[in-house]
Amino acid sequence: MANTEVERYTGVDVEDVPSAGWGWSRESPRVIHVFGIVIGIFLLTMLRGNHTGRVEDIFVILFAVGIFFFVGRDWWLRRRGWTR
Repeated sequence: MANTEVERYTGVDVEDVPSAGWGWSRESPRVIHVFGIVIGIFLLTMLRGNHTGRVEDIFVILFAVGIFFFVGRDWWLRRRGWTR
């Protein structure tokens, strides 16, 4: 007898990625947000160093602010349900 149950399509074929059956093939936004914040903090700790110019400081601050902006934007959009 034929099975009438329909499996949901998750975007990943279990034949291609065997771990998809356990749910390991999806991205984890929480991990991405945590690593983004950690990398931003690491960039800000690089302000203290043995360099004498301030050009490096400006670029490090701009990159850290950019990372914090994109992490915050992604968090806000996911919280509102505008992105998945």
